[in-house]
Amino acid sequence: MPPTTDLIGYIAGALTTFAFVPQVVRLYRLKHSRDISLPTFSMFGMGVVFWLTYGIMLRSWPIIMWNAITLILAITVVTLTVRYRRSGISNRF
Repeated sequence: MPPTTDLIGYIAGALTTFAFVPQVVRLYRLKHSRDISLPTFSMFGMGVVFWLTYGIMLRSWPIIMWNAITLILAITVVTLTVRYRRSGISNRF
């Protein structure tokens, strides 16, 4: 894979991955998940698993690295959402 292609992959991966950081921070700070769609994040997480698998099969480090980080962020959103909903914190707002 040419270096320019890898560079584009790293930039695209960074932008799309870090787009989820504000959601994770907001969810953690506000301690409520009323506005989070579990089906959306669950399906997104499954898609990321397939992208990660695809990247591993291609041995494409930009795909592997960014999708691994994105998967961690998606799992964090789903975990915090479930935790806040079970504890009733989401219902207080």
